[in-house]
Amino acid sequence: MSALRGSELRHKYQRFIARKVLFFLVMIMGIVALAGVAITQGSADISSQDAYHSILARFFPERFQSTAFTDMIVWDLRLHRIIMSIVAGMGLAVAGAVMQGVLKNPLASPFTLGVSSAASFGAALAIIMGAGIIGGQWMVIGNAFIFTLLASFAVYGLARYKGVTPETMILAGIAIMYLFSALTSFLQYAARSEQVHEVVFWMMGSLGRS
Repeated sequence: MSALRGSELRHKYQRFIARKVLFFLVMIMGIVALAGVAITQGSADISSQDAYHSILARFFPERFQSTAFTDMIVWDLRLHRIIMSIVAGMGLAVAGAVMQGVLKNPLASPFTLGVSSAASFGAALAIIMGAGIIGGQWMVIGNAFIFTLLASFAVYGLARYKGVTPETMILAGIAIMYLFSALTSFLQYAARSEQVHEVVFWMMGSLGRS
């Protein structure tokens, strides 16, 4: 009886893994298809077929041909942004999964824990006030990272030393989020219009410098 039960469990587990593998394969094919569509978006008009031919011609030049104009649009202007957006999405997915796994709460995210708001405040502080621990071209990114760590340690400290529950940590993260959001709004209120535009543009994100 136990052997039959074990065989049934193994069969269910194998079916579960098969569904996961199928899901990932479908998602990968979807990403490839969407990447081909994304390459065609822009002022220069090229088709998805031309975009795929340009990519394949780089690896199989004897079987696929492409024009110099299409290669410039695909390889020099668009493809690196698309690859960076995929990598960024993968990073966000992993970060969200780690947060939800550590806190054992599906509501956990960089937004509900105040991490995103802390990063925005650090960037706004560098852009508007010019204040940062790291100078030069890395000031904005360095400030965002440092304040992200501060928010993370604040939430982790509550869990480590106060013995709070995951639900309470979510509430603490929301409080931290509103605190840094208010500080960012105050900096924007006191800043010049060009600085406010730069802060908003940074918070929205861009792949232009990928």
